[in-house]
Amino acid sequence: MATNYPLVKFHFQVEWGGTKIGFTEVSGLDVETEVVEYRHGASPEYSKIKMPGMQKFSNLTLKRGTFATDNEYFTWWNSVKLNSIERRDITISLLNEEHAPVITWKVKNAWPTKIQSTDLKADGNEVAIESIEIVHEGLTIQNE
Repeated sequence: MATNYPLVKFHFQVEWGGTKIGFTEVSGLDVETEVVEYRHGASPEYSKIKMPGMQKFSNLTLKRGTFATDNEYFTWWNSVKLNSIERRDITISLLNEEHAPVITWKVKNAWPTKIQSTDLKADGNEVAIESIEIVHEGLTIQNE
């Protein structure tokens, strides 16, 4: 019996370079179509028409706990040099109760533009969280 409840957003996985990595947060999964405004001089209307333009993709931000033996963020970031970038395709999947993908976001030609280490706080009791900001050249969404 299928239920008609909305999906929960806390059960997801991220896969890049053939590796599944656990993250606490993924943001920036949006795409926008830029608007092109135009009006020719002989138009009887005193307003512009609006046409769809280029697609624009937001940067992705991925956050996870900091581990002493895991330097994958920094290894990938250090591979970025002028005109030499290790691009990766990234797959982000929202999972159901059986751990099967329900919605999948496929990110094309991604590379890191920013890494942020955890903040340090002497009186805090939180987990150390690091983040990576990723630029890319395309985002597609597939409902399974």
